[in-house]
Amino acid sequence: MHGLGECQAGEPRPPAQVARELVDRQDAHRAIVVSAAGLGAAGLIELAIAALSGSVGLLSDALHNLADVSTSLVVFLGLRVSRRPATSSHPFGWERAEDVAGLGVALAIWVSAAFAGYLSVHKLFIHGSTTDVGWGIAAAGIGVIANQVVARYKLRVGRRIQSATLVADAQHSWLDALSSAGAMIGLLGVAVGWSWADAVAGLLVTGFICHVGYEVTSELVRHLMDAVEPRVVEAATSAATQVDGVTHAHVRARWMGRTLLVEVEGFVAPATTVGAAEATGRAVEAAVRGAVPEARVVRWTPRSLD
Repeated sequence: MHGLGECQAGEPRPPAQVARELVDRQDAHRAIVVSAAGLGAAGLIELAIAALSGSVGLLSDALHNLADVSTSLVVFLGLRVSRRPATSSHPFGWERAEDVAGLGVALAIWVSAAFAGYLSVHKLFIHGSTTDVGWGIAAAGIGVIANQVVARYKLRVGRRIQSATLVADAQHSWLDALSSAGAMIGLLGVAVGWSWADAVAGLLVTGFICHVGYEVTSELVRHLMDAVEPRVVEAATSAATQVDGVTHAHVRARWMGRTLLVEVEGFVAPATTVGAAEATGRAVEAAVRGAVPEARVVRWTPRSLD
């Protein structure tokens, strides 16, 4: 067999892929800016009404929404850093910056949970009063609508461009919609004479925050630890072994930010020439991309059977 080699890291990417990534980043930046503006406006309205009414549930929700503005900044910086090209010291590029930024999102969720829980317990025991309930309910309704709209928007963009960080941020916004709904329920309880309802609603919201915080953190840690769904490896292996000339294959996969890298070690006949191995590799790449649409990079390494 004539010295078969493997595709080297850092080789030029197809222009179409580069153009696609540029469009993806622009869409991600737009989603972050629009979402931050919407949540910032909703949070300021809730904060003003919370100061007027003394609702601890609404205050917690307002601070949570305003924290999302700073969280969006963290995500934006992660996306910007991930644009840096590959270098000799970072041959795979900087796309993991998005995952690191995602940990910032998770941290914001846990801080929000701790703060909301503290405020709720405090009011439950001191029995503080709540006034202007009608305005509070209206403000909480604005929070629900704003968070639902931005959550759906970011989730749609995040799934399309395969950004775990943007999907995590969308889940955070979905959580905030539940938080706003919880604040509204508490205020409705106060309206019917249950003075303790505002504090209890705050504790329920804290439980939702912790649940989503766990899910978001777990997913991001899996990403950072190179975990992939087993079906990705199974589908890529099946596709590679169906290519003529490939006896069997060993497949590994990992996420690099939004890039799913699939490495295929394919075993071919000892007499296979370099040219034939390269042609087989191109066929394997096409087959793997067809079986695993989310794969952005497929690396082929031919191996001799002997």
